[in-house]
Amino acid sequence: MDENQIAEQVVEAAFRVHRELGPGLLENAYAHCLAFEIAV
Repeated sequence: MDENQIAEQVVEAAFRVHRELGPGLLENAYAHCLAFEIAV
């Protein structure tokens, strides 16, 4: 897997987290959820 594929997966995971949680949370909440999303 090259860096472009990794970046694409990270961006897609970030969009999924943001769509699910919506706006208005602290950055820390998004960071924890993104870390979980990437790990799964």
